[in-house]
Amino acid sequence: MRIALIAHDKKKDDIIELAKRYKNLLEEHELFATGTTGKLISEIVGLDVQRFLSGPLGGDQQIGAKIAEGEMDLVIFLRDPLTAQPHEPDVSALIRLCDVHCIPVATNLGSAEIFMSALKKTR
Repeated sequence: MRIALIAHDKKKDDIIELAKRYKNLLEEHELFATGTTGKLISEIVGLDVQRFLSGPLGGDQQIGAKIAEGEMDLVIFLRDPLTAQPHEPDVSALIRLCDVHCIPVATNLGSAEIFMSALKKTR
């Protein structure tokens, strides 16, 4: 499965902890991430991650392109709903593409945990 991992700045620690908890599961899949998130997951967790640009610099759009081309199966995007994001239109476009192409998208830890549990059961 091709999985995108994205996190706003205040959610970076959360996505790293999620990746640590599910490292054995995630390493069975092809992982993609926006720039900083991918770098942190790779360096701290030790997972192999194909990195795109940072979200505000176009990384969200690069992942969106993968979705539009049928090259992404799941998106985990831990969003910070309490902080204004300068690239909010890109975030909205990414989530819209997930909806258009029926790609599951987790936007918080609760939904991410459910997706990880579902992936465990399909092993």
